[in-house]
Amino acid sequence: MIRSRIIGTGSYLPERVLANTELAIQVETSDEWIVERTGIRQRHISAPGEFTSDLGTAAARKAIAHAGLTPDDIDLIILATATPDQTFPACATVIQHKLGMKHGVAFDVAAVCSGFLYALTVADALLKTGAHRTAVVIGAETFSHILDWEDRTTCVLFGDGAGAVVLRAEEAAGTSADRGILAARLHSDGRYNDLLYVDGGPGSTGTTGKLRMKGKEVFRHAVTNLASVMGEVLEAANLTPADVAWVIPHQANLRILEATARKLDLPIERVVVTVDRHANTSAASVPLALDTAVSDGRIKPGDLLLLEAMGGGFTWGAAAVRW
Repeated sequence: MIRSRIIGTGSYLPERVLANTELAIQVETSDEWIVERTGIRQRHISAPGEFTSDLGTAAARKAIAHAGLTPDDIDLIILATATPDQTFPACATVIQHKLGMKHGVAFDVAAVCSGFLYALTVADALLKTGAHRTAVVIGAETFSHILDWEDRTTCVLFGDGAGAVVLRAEEAAGTSADRGILAARLHSDGRYNDLLYVDGGPGSTGTTGKLRMKGKEVFRHAVTNLASVMGEVLEAANLTPADVAWVIPHQANLRILEATARKLDLPIERVVVTVDRHANTSAASVPLALDTAVSDGRIKPGDLLLLEAMGGGFTWGAAAVRW
């Protein structure tokens, strides 16, 4: 059968680092308050004139180079983002142009923090049809543009960044020992729109709007939904938590990461944690964490990775990937 194998990773973070201590000068908060409740110590903020497409292009270039390829080898680009440069056209087509590509297909996926898992699953399905052979899947966000910087309950949580992977369709035996995406499951439930949303849009207010969130309710749903979907994916791949080498989670809150690991009876030492340095970068957080663990050598060939995320909508999903 055909498996979609990750053959390259890349990431990009804006140069400016906003530490908790600096943020505490702007809003009524403190480093201790933020760290205790979230585990976040700093976040990266895009420069004036630095757009989501710029971050996504930089991450994609690194992933393509890591795979030993060039943009000419890519025939599919899927970008997960909630902060595109423009209402339209798709931000992925801007990245396609910035990569120097005049061929292939490029489009966006909107599922907020779950966006990368959605985009990865869509790319996997398209590669398996044979319509495409090599894809770049990107998560890129400039959430600093949609934050209310006077709301300490939300502005302390988010940052900007981008991560990308290169997927290639390869023949495999069709067993859980295959390298590549072994199983993926996605969910959504629109009843919970009012718990995490942006209060604007081109079709409603004609403005971008600002992010609004009811944190306690989101936390409760996140732990339950993420543990459930990770169990689904492991069952679908005929695997167990004991088989998992690394969990690559959405980096929303350290408490969520710890609670989710406990639900699956996994030690926190097997969870890749970058939330302290990156904060919540929405659709970028999973590929950023993945690239971090690949770059520092933690992830080894043959390791089973469990990717998971939940975001506004609600949307959530997980994927089991053999490295």
